[in-house]
Amino acid sequence: MNRRAGQGTLFLVAMLFATSGALRLGSGIGVALAQAEDVPAASASVEATSCESPAALAKALGLREDRLALREAAINDRQAALALADAAIGERLVQLEAMEAELRGTLALADGAAEADIDRLTAVYQAMKPKDAAALFETMSPEFAAGFLGRMTPESAAAILSGMSSEAAYGVSVIVAGRNAGAPKE
Repeated sequence: MNRRAGQGTLFLVAMLFATSGALRLGSGIGVALAQAEDVPAASASVEATSCESPAALAKALGLREDRLALREAAINDRQAALALADAAIGERLVQLEAMEAELRGTLALADGAAEADIDRLTAVYQAMKPKDAAALFETMSPEFAAGFLGRMTPESAAAILSGMSSEAAYGVSVIVAGRNAGAPKE
């Protein structure tokens, strides 16, 4: 029996501890739920920081302002660097356009000079005796000879072709005739 009486006391003490814990837990939950229903989440975080001292709050705001000033300075530096890069790119573009125009002029001058040389050489071949010119044209590649014969007057070209061998004359004639075969008709 003695043993049974000790177990009852132990049970009673355990029940008292459990009841005390439940009451403490229950009273804390009720207060927390009441605060959560009355105050929105954004206000709760402001209220939590408002519990700090005004000096700590001022210090935190000062640190935030310093970080923002550093960010703003970095952004201003980037903008200045971009402006410099943009100006340099603009200068390079102007230089490239000027160089391109100069190159076009040089190419046009070279093309004009080459065209003048070909015109002079064509005139020389036309002025030659057809028999001599035909012997010279026989030694040229057919494509090269066709270029000159295409620029000559039909009478001069005919006289030179008649002095060439039939195979060479035929080859040059095919090239002259086929030069513009692939050109659009309309």
